[in-house]
Amino acid sequence: MTTAPMTLSTLDAKIMERIAAGERTTCIANKLYLSRQGVEYHVSKMMDRFRVPNRTALVAKAYALGILGSEAWPPRVLQDRIN
Repeated sequence: MTTAPMTLSTLDAKIMERIAAGERTTCIANKLYLSRQGVEYHVSKMMDRFRVPNRTALVAKAYALGILGSEAWPPRVLQDRIN
């Protein structure tokens, strides 16, 4: 039995890309028209889902799972990983 590849919502993908580029929570919030707490909520939920303890591990696991492409800067979530 194979499992489906992990995907992200459009908003989570945008947040993931910005975290991977090293942006701060407040900067992400301003660019995506969210509150700081809203960004932190989404990051926390992604960390739970990926079973990682921090943002660095979240980005590393996203690369390891093939969610973030390694051929561009700033990092981009691959289109087939957005639902």
